[in-house]
Amino acid sequence: MTDLIETIRRTLVPIHKEGYPFILIGIVLTVLAGYFSQFFGWIFLILTLWVCYFFRDPERITPVADGLVVSPADGRVNLIATVLPPPELDLPQVPTLRVSVFMNVFDCHVNRVPVSGRIGQIHYTPGLFLNAELDKASEDNERNGLVIETSHASQPKRVGVVQIAGLVARRIVGFVSAGDVLGVGERFGLIRFGSRVDVYLPAGATVLVGLGQKAVAGETVLADLGGGPGRQFKRI
Repeated sequence: MTDLIETIRRTLVPIHKEGYPFILIGIVLTVLAGYFSQFFGWIFLILTLWVCYFFRDPERITPVADGLVVSPADGRVNLIATVLPPPELDLPQVPTLRVSVFMNVFDCHVNRVPVSGRIGQIHYTPGLFLNAELDKASEDNERNGLVIETSHASQPKRVGVVQIAGLVARRIVGFVSAGDVLGVGERFGLIRFGSRVDVYLPAGATVLVGLGQKAVAGETVLADLGGGPGRQFKRI
């Protein structure tokens, strides 16, 4: 029963305004198709319902504690690696922990800020539309990178967040600008129809998720900037 209630809570939610044009198109096509063929009318109705589901925008309960990094996306943790960050983020070019969350076409695609702080810069990079699950998608695919300047234990730290378009995705939508100050869990953008979000962690961070783990945007704790397992935190 608890699982059923949780499923309903995450399904029957508001729709983000970015989805309205696609839903309207779906309704029009459903009516036209249904006029000529009942079969195709049902097909377009199912597709329209899926579009409504894709653009859902649920409220999230965000953990609050100094130094926690929450997932910016719904999906599966598909890569955890130590790599050089993308040069456009202007982060130190030293091996850096990267946690990647892959979103399939059934995941909610509204992205949320992983840490509280100021948006230091935003950099859009055109590119390819390879499968976002591939490691090389971080370098080759179209992407939008943000650097968040956050303060942890009175020491400023910089966290990189990169939205990556995927095989089906064809547009990255941003809601924020450089200089904006955002709280952890706030919405900062979305990617249409399948994609990935990478989080680049500063030195000293401890990853608290495992490969294959399901992540929930704004709720799942990905890492601790200075603590580690056993940290106590609350939810608001």
